[in-house]
Amino acid sequence: MISTTSQLKEFLDKCDPRGGENVCAIDTEADSLHRHKESLCLVQFTAGDECVLIDPLAIKDLSPLDHYLRDATVWMHGADYDMTMLKREFGCLPKHIYDTQIGARLLGVEKFGLGNLVEHYFGVVLSKSSQKADWGKRPLSPTMIEYALNDVRYLLEMGDKIVSKLKEVDRYSWFLESCESAKVKVEERDESRDEAWRISGSGKLNPFGLACLRGLWYWRDKEAEAWDRPSFMVAPNRQLIEWCFQMADKKTIQLPHHFRSDRIKRFKEMQDTVHALPESEWPARPIGLRRKKDREFDDRVDAMIARRNQIGIELGIDGSLLASRSVIESIAAKEAHPADLLMKWQVQLLNF
Repeated sequence: MISTTSQLKEFLDKCDPRGGENVCAIDTEADSLHRHKESLCLVQFTAGDECVLIDPLAIKDLSPLDHYLRDATVWMHGADYDMTMLKREFGCLPKHIYDTQIGARLLGVEKFGLGNLVEHYFGVVLSKSSQKADWGKRPLSPTMIEYALNDVRYLLEMGDKIVSKLKEVDRYSWFLESCESAKVKVEERDESRDEAWRISGSGKLNPFGLACLRGLWYWRDKEAEAWDRPSFMVAPNRQLIEWCFQMADKKTIQLPHHFRSDRIKRFKEMQDTVHALPESEWPARPIGLRRKKDREFDDRVDAMIARRNQIGIELGIDGSLLASRSVIESIAAKEAHPADLLMKWQVQLLNF
């Protein structure tokens, strides 16, 4: 465990570049299942010689890692979450990020979780015992340490195997473009949106129902913050949606028996506030794109999906890697040009 800035700098200075550049594998652990405000709790790292754990909770200055990663090639697995954590921590992402999950899927590997791929490529079965552990606690148990180190132990060698096979089947350029596209999506993602309360299922609600949802969401967030627990531990999203309909119909809501009296009191105060809102302060329903659907449109979509699936079968990969249904519908409706929604390799294969 590296727990000081000086230890971190000393270790990174000893990491030998591969082919003249910094190449490493990284994974991260956070405490999103245990705290209200998610924080980076652990960075698993290897540059090939040894695997180490870097402790962001103990290290006051992570700038040596930031400096190392700036121009590095970094291997990850299922990289979206880890890229998001690095972006929050350092404000930017490494120059190149390669994802073993993307590479394996482009090779047609059907089970592409990290454990699946380690077993596929190395015949090793990894333990899943610490998947939901509290990574914010110290000290880490030996089991947690072993679990964390295994998240990067095989990534560099696995990456070499995947790249070799991708080049052999002439899909390496697809891999590079796909990894870059995934990185750009994280870089451009806006995490500061003001309407985070518009959760899945809110599209069914009328304006007053949306006012109820907004009130419920902020009530839940304050309760979770005071408790320092994730919001879902106060009430899951599906419960909020159910309460919205009951609030909108002015029905009595049966709150969980374990709610303390002060939480129930604040819930009722929130209800009173929402019911007192003038109509002018109710949220508007988002104006969605009204797509004209008819037999001709459906036939175009079906034909494009059939073509996509056939190409996927011929390539031995999941058709969804070529284009999602929503993208195909947008193209079929002539809302966007294929090149605006698809990567170059996808456009060339599909020829929509």
